[in-house]
Amino acid sequence: MGVPPASSAGPQMWIRGPASQQSAQQPAGQPVQQPTQQPVQQPVQQAAPAAAVAPPGTPVGAVHAAPAAPAPREPSPHRGERIAWVNAHGGGGASTLAHALGGADLGTRWPEPADGEPGDVLLVARTHAGGIRAASQALNALRMGDHPDGLRLVAVVLVADAPGRLPRQLGQRVRVLRSAAEVHRVPWVPAWRLGDEVDPLPRDVRALAALTGGPAGPVAGLR
Repeated sequence: MGVPPASSAGPQMWIRGPASQQSAQQPAGQPVQQPTQQPVQQPVQQAAPAAAVAPPGTPVGAVHAAPAAPAPREPSPHRGERIAWVNAHGGGGASTLAHALGGADLGTRWPEPADGEPGDVLLVARTHAGGIRAASQALNALRMGDHPDGLRLVAVVLVADAPGRLPRQLGQRVRVLRSAAEVHRVPWVPAWRLGDEVDPLPRDVRALAALTGGPAGPVAGLR
């Protein structure tokens, strides 16, 4: 059943209500024209910029800055040195021996021959159990190639950690080191413990001058 047309009259007027003045002026049989409604123009919304997608687990509000360019490396102060002293552990004595015999004191790091540092290395350790173990680990790192290119181990220098002979167990460990590298021993020097100068240097220390090519003058304080 269809919807009755808008011009119908008669009993159905009570459903439609009174005809409007505009509809009354329309000729009979003509449909009533409804006023044309202008479409409402909605303001044009600009698309919002796409939000950056952060990796999962990034805290809210975290700012991701572009990685800064690496700063240029400063020239090494040890460029041109003939040999490098390297401690297998802290307090091995490399600083004192470098001061007495010449060469680069590099603390506990390997030299960088690519930066002009010496590639020949004297590895220094104390004769207590921890020092000998550290020397052994450093030798293993050299054997495995875990070091900068261009290194050559000249010798291991073991500095006495106490006066007197080594205990037998430590002596055995020193012999194991001798089977893997040339080993030089530096005796206990009481004056170094007090920070005093030593003149002349012990014979075993002066013998190291042949490896470094440097002077064997008086020096204070084992470091």
